[in-house]
Amino acid sequence: MKYLVTGGAGYIGGVVAVMLLEAGHEVVVLDDGSTGDLGSVPAEAKLVEASVHESSRVLDESFDGVFHFAGLIAAGESMTAPAKYWHANTSGTLELLAAMRSASVTRLVFSSTAAVYGDPTQLPIPETAVCRPTSTYGATKLAADHAIASYARAHGLAAVSLRYFNVVGAYRDLSGAWHGERHQPETHLIPLALAAAAGNNGPLWLFGEDYDTPDGTCIRDYIHVADLARAHLLAIDAARPGEHDVFNLGNGVGFSNREVLATVAEVTGRPVPVTSAPRRPGDPAALVASASRAETVLGWSRHSPGLADMVADAWEFYRHG
Repeated sequence: MKYLVTGGAGYIGGVVAVMLLEAGHEVVVLDDGSTGDLGSVPAEAKLVEASVHESSRVLDESFDGVFHFAGLIAAGESMTAPAKYWHANTSGTLELLAAMRSASVTRLVFSSTAAVYGDPTQLPIPETAVCRPTSTYGATKLAADHAIASYARAHGLAAVSLRYFNVVGAYRDLSGAWHGERHQPETHLIPLALAAAAGNNGPLWLFGEDYDTPDGTCIRDYIHVADLARAHLLAIDAARPGEHDVFNLGNGVGFSNREVLATVAEVTGRPVPVTSAPRRPGDPAALVASASRAETVLGWSRHSPGLADMVADAWEFYRHG
């Protein structure tokens, strides 16, 4: 099979590209390098350095499907630069959908997010939960989900949206090389905490200590990047013409920011220097996934046993990746 991976120079898209190659598929990566690492794209994949808005330059009838990761992901930034996020996440998806239809490419797996749910009234969160995003980021991803559903109904697109919670860890490929998180700029808690523990990034900013949680800090569900990537390969095979399906992917267990920092300190053997800061706009107090539907319908299962193991893989990548 031949697949296009938009945003394939990024963290999750990069691991999916590697797994597709290991499974014997042909991979074309479309990425403009604005936030990802173009140098991390495997040599076996063809790299097209361009924006997702230029998908029509690449797509033709030779492709069997698309994995769509290209976009912006920082919820805090989205509240102060909304136009940037609507352009990248929603407009970019619309351009991709148009290019797919023009090229008669009919299968899509979309990188969505738990941010579409906002502050949930039920934990763990099922796919049937009401979507009430509290950030522009979540709103742009939800709008993209709606656009994909419309294309499925109107044009027979076979599409799956995978709603991620928090992703961590790194993937070691068959050659022994590590593939992990290296955003520019980095905004995620665990890589920032690892850098702070290593003494390379100054104190870590801890945003909000007055949430309605046991220790006052946000609670998030963490999933290993390799487990998440495997779900994409299952999803592309499960996509059905004229249908848009949605699956939540997570561990079903939440960890507070302070618990995460304690785990980072335990794994690295080094303290994590912290500076307290006010809440960031758009950050829900708790997000924990119910992934039972992905387990039942996709046959998906998690291989990573716990947070410490996921952080340990991220630490290996930080030191040796």
